[in-house]
Amino acid sequence: MTERNPGFNTLAIHAGAQPDPTTGARATPIYQTTSFVFDDVDHAASLFGLQAFGNIYTRIGNPTNAVLEERIAALEGGTAGLAVASGHAAQVLAFHALMTPGDEIIASKKLYGGSINQLSHSFKNFGWNVVWADPDDISSFERGVTPKTKAIFIESIANPGGVIVDIEAVSKIARKAGVPLIVDNTLATPYLCKPIDFGADVVLHSVTKFLGGHGNSIGGVIVDGGTFNWSREGRYPMLSEPRPEYQGIVLHETFGNFAFAICCRVLGLRDLGPALSPFNAFLLLTGIETLSLRMQRHCDNALAVAQWLSSHKDVAWVSYPGLPGDKYNALAKKYVPKGSGAVFTFGLKGGYDAGVNLVSNVKLFSHLANIGDTRSLIIHPASTTHRQLSDAQKVQAGAGPDVVRLSIGIEDKEDIIADLDQALKG
Repeated sequence: MTERNPGFNTLAIHAGAQPDPTTGARATPIYQTTSFVFDDVDHAASLFGLQAFGNIYTRIGNPTNAVLEERIAALEGGTAGLAVASGHAAQVLAFHALMTPGDEIIASKKLYGGSINQLSHSFKNFGWNVVWADPDDISSFERGVTPKTKAIFIESIANPGGVIVDIEAVSKIARKAGVPLIVDNTLATPYLCKPIDFGADVVLHSVTKFLGGHGNSIGGVIVDGGTFNWSREGRYPMLSEPRPEYQGIVLHETFGNFAFAICCRVLGLRDLGPALSPFNAFLLLTGIETLSLRMQRHCDNALAVAQWLSSHKDVAWVSYPGLPGDKYNALAKKYVPKGSGAVFTFGLKGGYDAGVNLVSNVKLFSHLANIGDTRSLIIHPASTTHRQLSDAQKVQAGAGPDVVRLSIGIEDKEDIIADLDQALKG
C-alpha cells in the first residue's frame, strides 16, 4: 500500500501532534512551564550550542508551541514555523533577521493600519526605512528597488479593503532583485491561499484572527518557505556569516532550507523576547482544527452580505473581490478560488457621520478592533484603527471617511443581513 500525503483537513487536526507519551492524552497538553530539565551537562551544552534540538526555556521554545508551529507550517507548505506573541511580533522578528540600519523594505500601500504605522514610525527607531508601492501598479514595486532593499512585503488579501495582490507578479520582481518576498496571509489563511505556491519566501500570520478564529487569544507565526538562498552575495549576514554567540555556526550552511525560522528563533525571539504563552498556543491549536469549516462559512456569508449591500440605497460602493464586477475578481479566481475571505469594506453615501451612526446602531454585530472571529464584527476605520494616519494615508489604505469594515462571522446570514438593515434604517 502506497502512502498518501494527508489532506488539508487532516493536517489541520493532526499535523505536529501525537498522543502525550507519558499520559496518553490525545489533545496536546499545555506545557505551562518556564524551563526544562537537562539530561546532563553535555545535553545542556548541545542544546545551547544548537547541536541538538530540544527544550531549554519557554521564551525560546515550548512543546505546546511547537505543535502550533509545525501545524501552520504544514498547512502553508513551508519547512518550519515559529510561534510568537502577536502578528506584529512576527513582523518585527522576520525583519530583524534581514535588516541593518539604513536598509529598506518595499511595502504595499494596502496594508493593515497598524502595519503601516509600524513600518512608518516604529521601525525608524531601528534605522529601517520603507518604500511604498501600489499593488494596483505592480511596476511600482520594481521602481522601488535600490541597493538597500532587503525585502518586499505584501498582504495576500489586504486589510481592510479586501484587495487581492498579484503575488506571483510581485514574486518575480523580488526574485529579480535578489530579495525575499514576505506575505502576510492573515485574511486568507492557507485554506484559501498558499502564498509559497506563488513564489513567497516567508509567510506571516496574526494567528489571533481566522486561524485561531474565536477571538480569545493573541498570537503570531512566521513560516519559512525554504525557498530563498540566504547566502547570496552576503546580503543577509545574520544567516550567512559565522555567529559568535554560537561558536561560529553559519545558520544557512547548518540548517539549510529552514535556516530563516531558526534565525528568527535563536537570534530574534531569544533576545527580543516576544514569546507566545503555551495556553494561548493550546487555544489557537483548537481553533485551527475547524479552520476549513469556518472559513468556508465565513466566505459564503460574506458573499451574501456583499451582494445585499451592493443593492442598498444608502450604500455608494462595495469592495469585495467575490463580486463579479469587482476590480479584483479575476485575481480572486486565481489566488482564492474557494472564496474571497470574510473581511471587506463598503462606503456609505452619508460619509463619516453615517459610518459612525451605523456602528452605533448595530445589535448582532460587535463594534470592536478585531477581525476573524466567529462573531460578525464592524468598525469605522477612519475614526478608530486608522485614526493615527493622515487623511491621505487613510484613503491610500482604503480607510477613507465613508468606509465601514465588516468581518463577517458564521452566524445565520439572514440574521447578519437583518442587523445591518435595521442599523442602516436607524
